[in-house]
Amino acid sequence: MLKQAINLHIFEYLNLINHKILNMTVVKTISTFLLLGVIATSCGDKKKSESTEMTDTTAVAMDTTVVVETPNIVGVAAGNEDFSTLVTAVKAANLVETLSSEGPFTVFAPNNAAFAKLPAGTVDTLLKPENIEKLKSVLTYHVVAGKFDAATVTDAITKNNGKYTVTTVQGGTIVLSIKDGKVMLTDANGGTATVILADVAASNGVIHAIDTVVMPK
Repeated sequence: MLKQAINLHIFEYLNLINHKILNMTVVKTISTFLLLGVIATSCGDKKKSESTEMTDTTAVAMDTTVVVETPNIVGVAAGNEDFSTLVTAVKAANLVETLSSEGPFTVFAPNNAAFAKLPAGTVDTLLKPENIEKLKSVLTYHVVAGKFDAATVTDAITKNNGKYTVTTVQGGTIVLSIKDGKVMLTDANGGTATVILADVAASNGVIHAIDTVVMPK
């Protein structure tokens, strides 16, 4: 009987120990799963936060993008001080709307120095209201319908035995040629001008600056 009692106590003691070990294992297992869950949640929140930050950064970058549009021929000329006399003349001749239209146009634009070469008083006389038709004739003589960049002009001259004749918006013609690698203009009176700056881009065409005012008949 004593031996059975001792064995019973030993069995109960072992069961108690096994029960505690099992409980500890379960607790450790649960704790491990909980810890993994916290880590996973933390990583998920971090990724979500990083994703949100990246999205916000992208949105800001897109919001600060500015699209700059190329001005039309009048706008380009008005933005260049070397064409201030030309712009004044275009306004006086009521040609702003025409040269701001869709076009396209090619303008052989005299710079301020070109106008300064004219005989004294010529510009002031042309700017008078009573001479508006003559002023229009002079200005539109510098305009050709269509867009002709330097490469196109050079190619046309080369393919036409060194000379290429263009008809201006005014109705008269100008002969284009090449001398010393530069495009030359010869007007109806035999006067000449040299292109000193080519391919000034505009939204409705192209501008080639010239060093002399050409005149129609």
